[in-house]
Amino acid sequence: MFRMTRYIKSLMNPAPVRPVPKPAGPVVIWNLIRRCNLTCKHCYSISADVDFKGELSTDEVYTVMDDLKDFGVPVLILSGGEPLMRPDIFDISHRAKAMGFYVGLSTNGTLITEENIGQIAEAGYDYVGISIDGLEQTHDEFRQKKGAFAASMKAVELCKKAGIKVGLRFTLTQDNFPQLPDMLKLLDEHDIDKFYLSHLNYSGRGGRNRKRDAWYDMTREAMTLLFDHCHDELQRGIEREYVTGNNDADGPFLLQWAEEHYPDQVAALKQRLTYWGGNASGVNISNIDNLGEVHPDTFWWDYNLGNVRNKPFSRIWSEANDPLMVGFRQSPRPVKGRCADCRYLSICNGNTRVRAYNISRDYWEEDPGCYLTNEEIGVIDMPRRVAAPVTEIPVHNL
Repeated sequence: MFRMTRYIKSLMNPAPVRPVPKPAGPVVIWNLIRRCNLTCKHCYSISADVDFKGELSTDEVYTVMDDLKDFGVPVLILSGGEPLMRPDIFDISHRAKAMGFYVGLSTNGTLITEENIGQIAEAGYDYVGISIDGLEQTHDEFRQKKGAFAASMKAVELCKKAGIKVGLRFTLTQDNFPQLPDMLKLLDEHDIDKFYLSHLNYSGRGGRNRKRDAWYDMTREAMTLLFDHCHDELQRGIEREYVTGNNDADGPFLLQWAEEHYPDQVAALKQRLTYWGGNASGVNISNIDNLGEVHPDTFWWDYNLGNVRNKPFSRIWSEANDPLMVGFRQSPRPVKGRCADCRYLSICNGNTRVRAYNISRDYWEEDPGCYLTNEEIGVIDMPRRVAAPVTEIPVHNL
């Protein structure tokens, strides 16, 4: 995750550069349930409104939580499917908060109502992230359910009234790129605390729909708009949290933005970004799915490291013999192509390996989602690996 606001603030208010403390354990994104009331086109877990057998019981979840706490895991992001469809979600949430975890709820928002907003507030979530992928028509098409946008925005309103920190989660594609300026207007209109822009990752239904991924020029334009917007708000005294995910080229691209706007702070920013270190899959980011399988992150659902029913998460995560995990934890990672020769490798850490794998079937090939040019990254006469966009692509429902 790239914390854009933090770095733009550092340009505006220079301070000594210090290393970022590393947590004892990784952030755990926990897909507690695979069932969902929506079938979104970019869903990495390919959820559906059916019961999936073999999911962890409440007691099993509690056992895992005890191990996670002892292992030093600081953050639990409770996700799905749709986590609010799990009957024990509030019991799990209360226990997690009582244990001292930072607890986030990742939801589509359509099940947040006047009837349960009190329970959501009482659970004490540190943050509720609600997915909105464009204005009403676009969002409803993405989510494949009419009325989804209205229900999700109603959830935002309910959370704000209840004093809950709430954010919008927006997956950038060619379809919704033109609506990004209007999405940013929603933040002001609803006094929303956080905006998370996710670049499309090639897994699950997101893999099927990767040819709708925002192409390089559009990605650059979207990121420049976001940098400018965040900067403008900070100049006006508005401190909203802007973050991006799933494309660590965002760090080097901000460095280029800084060269134009804050040239005297470029060296300091470069050091801060190097301390950040880019992609953290398999290191500081982890995933447990609904069946208890452990993955390097949420987009590696086809790659299992072990199951918490058979072995504690702490042991699975600490073992050093898995070849993918060994590569994740190398410095630098054993990347190839443009990534291997990139001048920003120490900042982005090779970007997103699952995109590389889904295009090339090689974990360590260059990331085709990198939107920086050869000239910008310092490589010469090297072809880039891409998946060419098309106008239409079929959508497969479960």
